[in-house]
Amino acid sequence: MSNRLAQTRSPYLRAHADNPVDWHPWGQEAFDEARRRDVPLLISIGYSTCHWCHVMARESFSDPATAAQLNADFVSVKIDREEHPEVDAAYMSAASAFTQSLGWPLTVFATPEGRAFYAGTYFPPTARGGMPAFRDVLNAVTDAWTQRRDEVMASSDAVAAALRDATARAPSSLPETAALRAAASAILEREDRLLGGFGGAPKFPVATTLRFLQHPVAAGSDAVARALTAMSGSELRDDVDGGFFRYATQRDWTVPHYERMLTDNAQLMDVALDAGRDDIVRGIAGFLLGVLRLGSGGFGAAQDSESWIDGERSEGGYYRRDAAERASLEPPAVDGKVLTGWNGLAIGALARAGARLEEPDWVQAAAAAASDVLRTNRGERGELVRSSLDGAAADAVATTADLGLLAEGLFALALASGDAMWATRALDVLATEALPDPVLTAQGIPAGADESDGDLPSGTSALASAHLTAWRLGAGDAHRERAERLTAGLVGRALGQPFAFGSLLRVAAGLIEAPRQVIEVASDRTGPLAEAALAADADVVAAITPAQARAFADAGFELFDGKEATDGVVYDCRDFVCRLPVSDPAQVRRERGEAG
Repeated sequence: MSNRLAQTRSPYLRAHADNPVDWHPWGQEAFDEARRRDVPLLISIGYSTCHWCHVMARESFSDPATAAQLNADFVSVKIDREEHPEVDAAYMSAASAFTQSLGWPLTVFATPEGRAFYAGTYFPPTARGGMPAFRDVLNAVTDAWTQRRDEVMASSDAVAAALRDATARAPSSLPETAALRAAASAILEREDRLLGGFGGAPKFPVATTLRFLQHPVAAGSDAVARALTAMSGSELRDDVDGGFFRYATQRDWTVPHYERMLTDNAQLMDVALDAGRDDIVRGIAGFLLGVLRLGSGGFGAAQDSESWIDGERSEGGYYRRDAAERASLEPPAVDGKVLTGWNGLAIGALARAGARLEEPDWVQAAAAAASDVLRTNRGERGELVRSSLDGAAADAVATTADLGLLAEGLFALALASGDAMWATRALDVLATEALPDPVLTAQGIPAGADESDGDLPSGTSALASAHLTAWRLGAGDAHRERAERLTAGLVGRALGQPFAFGSLLRVAAGLIEAPRQVIEVASDRTGPLAEAALAADADVVAAITPAQARAFADAGFELFDGKEATDGVVYDCRDFVCRLPVSDPAQVRRERGEAG
């Protein structure tokens, strides 16, 4: 096989010179060869800093078996879009007839005359999330070209049908979009349209369910907004410091149970942030930082419902006083246990809110909590444990939920702070296997399954969500595959009982929808451009410096590859396929949509 790319003047083409694919550069020779052999052209267009181009190169173009199939059935052409922008524009226009998800790598199948008859962007090596495997695409195109040539020449219908067949044959246990929307509709049928929230008395915030409803697939944001309005204007919320109580004993959110949990408040902070209720977010932040934060930097588990008033224990009496009256009272005690997973929830919520609302002190508080947990919540062999108290680690092992929630919080902290070290620590946590409780094991007592989502995500949901985040950051397809395996095993039950599986259904929605990733790269991480990026409705948002982008890439997070070469721009990506970067805040779209 002759090596045609090594001597070109394009770094992108030279990077493919060692592929086993018999690449042709753009030129007449490729068309002549396709006519001589009577085979289609595979036209692959990309550029040197295109992340997903590199991924497809590693997964498919470097694979000997895939290369052999390409060499036998196609003439393959590699094009640098920055070298031939007019060629890129022509084939991008042709590709719009086949897909709305335009971007790079652009993969076009054309006749020997160069007329496109099918196109797409990135294709994975194995089928996933409704996308066919690249080799299945090649098989479908070859079958259509050899068996139904007239149809191919007339239209792309034969290829599209073959691809649909290949996708249908690919095993998948994830639900379709329609099934998730039906699950969301079943939840929405339980909404209390008069008083807000879901169900009757007692009435809980059900943050895990609210988070699912906020996903674009679920389309339940209006119900979430009504619930937040009802809860924040009721007795469930402390009107002095903004924290929320555990639940209300009455349907109208009155007569609350006055215990205030770290879990509820951290999750409601995320709900309010996505709903645009900055007032609620700031109130919860005040409670977390002013009440639950401990001297070590970690957060206590909860604040008691009772306190001493006039020599007697009073349930809720302290909270029924105004700010001036409280000043003379001893506040209810804070449970000082620093729980690993619960702190992960708080770390993530404070980091995300701090970045979005330009509150660097919140991000610093999240970092202090992360340092405390990672330093203190360790066993004798260095393993993560469930909790600590007054700086001493407990004996109980960390649960699956602890690992997932902590990793998720560390990923959020990495994006908010720009420090890739936290993301690396998150991967370390995900690489840890939760150990069985030694006492249960010694006694031969089977552990209970941690499956449904109640007041916080289950272990399965938490771990799946963290692996999904790792994949979205470019840590590798193994993380997506792990998230899919964890989710698939429970999704049948979740669709039948959606109210009890909010977190799992949110992960499932994230697995079937292409992620949106919005990254600002600028030496100055503040200002209008960063504000526009951080306000985008996306699965990954970050404002980082070029040096920080390089650090993320060096740490193995390929979403950031090549982005250190620019300064003062925003990348808007859909499933790692990015639009051309923009430097005008007005050009950064807040809403979702096809970004590639």
